[in-house]
Amino acid sequence: MEIITLAVYFLVGIVQDFFFTMNTKYVAEKKTLPAVVYSFLTVVMSMLVLYNILSELDPNKSILAIIIYSCGIATGTLLAMKIPSLKK
Repeated sequence: MEIITLAVYFLVGIVQDFFFTMNTKYVAEKKTLPAVVYSFLTVVMSMLVLYNILSELDPNKSILAIIIYSCGIATGTLLAMKIPSLKK
């Protein structure tokens, strides 16, 4: 698996978790349309990445891809929690 592919999984994980955080924020604020849009984007991104990882199933490389993707998601959580405008 190429390093570029793993980097893309990492970046998509960050964006996906940011979208999930925005979805949660808009649900809490009872803003339906933004919540629906971010929910849709979150699910599409996660399903596309998981489909891509599983369709190229290689016992060693797929595990690494899942770990890299998960690290991106964790980084997305960290970034989203550090953005002051999201803390309101």
